[in-house]
Amino acid sequence: MSRRAQTDVAVLGALTLQPMTGYALRAAIVETLGHFWSESFGQIYPTLARLTADGLVTKDDDGRFTITPAGRTHLRTRLAEPYDVTPPRNPLLLRLFFGRTLGRDACRALLRDTGARATAQLAALAAVRDEIAAEPPSPDHPYALVTLDYGERMARAHLEWVEASLRALDAPGG
Repeated sequence: MSRRAQTDVAVLGALTLQPMTGYALRAAIVETLGHFWSESFGQIYPTLARLTADGLVTKDDDGRFTITPAGRTHLRTRLAEPYDVTPPRNPLLLRLFFGRTLGRDACRALLRDTGARATAQLAALAAVRDEIAAEPPSPDHPYALVTLDYGERMARAHLEWVEASLRALDAPGG
């Protein structure tokens, strides 16, 4: 699935939550999808214009966009399509790969920062879990919990990796 098609999925999917302005849509994407997906204003507004022209969303007099029945059908079709996994671009791993040039102390600092970020992410995700638990049960909860669980597991895996990497840098010959 192309980047454009994935942006369509993010925008249309967010609009299934409720009608919203482009600004509110960007905020909703950051708040609800931000742990695993991002879209910029520069992507959202042209996408909304195109989806409106295609009849997949409508815009009311207050500037709120609403997904149409055709938009819901389009979203279901896009969600069912196979997706491409793009190779990651990880600036931390790039720096660590060339760690001999960067230096051991700088690499340790990068790893400690990564650990701190993972710890902060776990705290943020715990807050999301608490919010979900405080809400009345919803048909969306199992899906939110699956993506939340992924984020928590990835953050814990990062913490384990950071600890192992720091030990490896401190090992003889490391």
